Amino acid sequence: MIEYHGKVLYGKDENKRCKMASTTKIMTAIVVVENVENLNERIKVSSKAAGTGGSRLGLHTNDVISVNDLLYGLLLRSGNDTAVALAEYVAGSVPQFAELMNKKAEELGLKDTHFVTPHGLDEEEHYTTAFELAKISDYALNIKKIEQIVKTKAYTVSINGYAKDISNTNELLGYIEGVYGVKTGFTNGANRCLVTSIKRGDMDVICVVLGADTKKDRSRDSVKLIEYTFANFQMVDLEFMIQDEFDNLVDIAKFNIIKGIDNNLNIDLEENDITLYPVNKKDIKDIKIETELKNELQAPVHKNDKIRKFNYTNRR
Repeated sequence: MIEYHGKVLYGKDENKRCKMASTTKIMTAIVVVENVENLNERIKVSSKAAGTGGSRLGLHTNDVISVNDLLYGLLLRSGNDTAVALAEYVAGSVPQFAELMNKKAEELGLKDTHFVTPHGLDEEEHYTTAFELAKISDYALNIKKIEQIVKTKAYTVSINGYAKDISNTNELLGYIEGVYGVKTGFTNGANRCLVTSIKRGDMDVICVVLGADTKKDRSRDSVKLIEYTFANFQMVDLEFMIQDEFDNLVDIAKFNIIKGIDNNLNIDLEENDITLYPVNKKDIKDIKIETELKNELQAPVHKNDKIRKFNYTNRR
């Protein structure tokens, strides 16, 4: 699946609930960064965290390491031991941390995502969809610290004062033009997973592949989706089209203000942060702006009340 700020450019079963393996750690990182004031604080690793199986940073009981280095171990090395260490530090336990993860998922409006662990080892009630995982990733990449970590190829962490070199498990980072994140994943239940963020020119998209049979398959499928997107989609600035539609509104709009002193309104166009949208090249000629207008309003009408909504559509 390919996503651009909530718009699916290409998808197949993108709303199907799936296991997500270590792509879980994208949400883990979000919760940690948003709940820890000092990322340089050093913590002691518990026996539970040290004993967590699967992919590991290699922590041992009573090791001392900073939260910052644990985040690098989480997102680069994909350490399950680091995930538990962070969860215990932030929330006291894995179940309590999972509650924070699910609360954040609810805040993001996710309906088909549920977390049980901070690492993503297979659990029946631990799932997401490709679309919602893209939304999580989009949110995460707007957090400077996370964006900085996931684009890092190699890093040196300090455990008990000793240096340990780690490298990013993302096989596309540094090899495919424009790739700057995000996270790999694998369990027997989830198979091979990969979330990729790619920016070329003014187009910045997220690619999600879940359930691939092999690492080679997930890489191949991701590259195919990425190259298809940049070959077939073009960024279009809708600002001028919206302005034209607004000017027409000013010329012809008439309002009935119930219980109002008069029916005259001073209307302005609200500034839109995002006016660039990716459009399939074959559909560019069919773009139009549709509007929803409330002609009948109830007094009092306040400053900044919204009376019209602009929607981008294709005629196809």
